[in-house]
Amino acid sequence: MRLIPRIFTGLVLLGSLFALPASAQSDYPNKPIKFIVPYPPGGSTDLVARLMSQWLSTRLKEQVVVENKAGGGNNIGTEMAVRSPPDGYTIFLVNPANAINATLYPKLPFNFLEDMTPVAGIIRVPNVMTVTKNFPAKTVAEFIDYAKKNPGKVNMASSGSGTSVHLSGEMFKFMTGVDMKHVPYKGAGPAITDLIGGQVDVLFDNMPSIIGHIRGGSVRALAVTSAQRSPALDVPTVAETVPGYEASAWFGIAAPKGTPPAAIARLNREVQAALADPGMKAKLADLGGVPIPGTPEQFWALHKSETEKWAKIVHFSGAKVD
Repeated sequence: MRLIPRIFTGLVLLGSLFALPASAQSDYPNKPIKFIVPYPPGGSTDLVARLMSQWLSTRLKEQVVVENKAGGGNNIGTEMAVRSPPDGYTIFLVNPANAINATLYPKLPFNFLEDMTPVAGIIRVPNVMTVTKNFPAKTVAEFIDYAKKNPGKVNMASSGSGTSVHLSGEMFKFMTGVDMKHVPYKGAGPAITDLIGGQVDVLFDNMPSIIGHIRGGSVRALAVTSAQRSPALDVPTVAETVPGYEASAWFGIAAPKGTPPAAIARLNREVQAALADPGMKAKLADLGGVPIPGTPEQFWALHKSETEKWAKIVHFSGAKVD
């Protein structure tokens, strides 16, 4: 008869041990969260991350600290995220380079889609076909005509070889047959500076980092690269002149593979709240962004489709890393 109480007591103790992880997860987060951004401060990726980090810090009641880890064409920060402990206290700002680099770099030490876990999409933004304010062409059609009459003389800037900015321009070259000279920079900042100064002629930059200069009149937008016009700028789409052309940047959050589902669910829930909040929506719209709410799985489906799309452009362009 004494054996039964002992068995019961043992089961209770065993059950309490198994309950500890769930209990520990229920108070997530209970310390600051590191938010890795694989670019320097000030660019499109960093702007989006800082908006979201402020929101999450308030909602989670723990600081979400942006940590810029630039270099290696996005891969230094990405590998840092991949190798981080999957405990819910490291998240990563996903951007188009993660889809492009899967083809651009033949020997990466990670497979992004397999080694990271989706959390949520944030926004999708068009690039903007932007020229110097004194460039002779006023429309996309006039630009194509000018470039064809001056083959190899139009300088196309980018934020780096293989970036979405570069490949948006390569797609334009492929679909129009124009010949432009690619001038890669180390980031959007110096590319924009030289565009303003007239050292280069055209830039297909992400809207968040170029829109202020367009509104200020130091450069001129010809068109947005998205399928639909953007309410943020009163310009047509490239596709209105070049049917079928579409290129856009998109941003979201991922975490190291193996991150607890409870942490993923909490983070996703707070991101969805941000994308539904009028104040946050207004801030994202000011950057030219359209929210992409949804489940982690829906965000990963977008990532996979973009990886396949940019693989084709990388192969066409023959893009190589510097």
